[in-house]
Amino acid sequence: MNKYHNEPIVIDGIRFQSKREANRWQELKLLQRAGEIDNLQRQVPFVICPQCKTRTGKNQPARKYVADFVYTDKFGRLVVEDSKGVRTDTYKLKKALMLWLYGIEIKEV
Repeated sequence: MNKYHNEPIVIDGIRFQSKREANRWQELKLLQRAGEIDNLQRQVPFVICPQCKTRTGKNQPARKYVADFVYTDKFGRLVVEDSKGVRTDTYKLKKALMLWLYGIEIKEV
């Protein structure tokens, strides 16, 4: 168990960080089979700060937000979802950057 008290779980041979995330995956798979959503993916990375160099020439790695789930809804819109229990300051910053950089509002479930 980690500091946020979520319990990792394996479903369909896939390791999820929490039961909440695993349950949502199963719901989304059903929605995809029913034709309500399409192109379901999990753990999709979005670059929110590209790799760069400091003034001293040291490489700083790219910073990413990794979405729990990404799919297309029945109207053809891209949906980015995060199974959130705890909204940390880091997550809030990444959520704001996703909106600013990509115009994507993260759907929290």
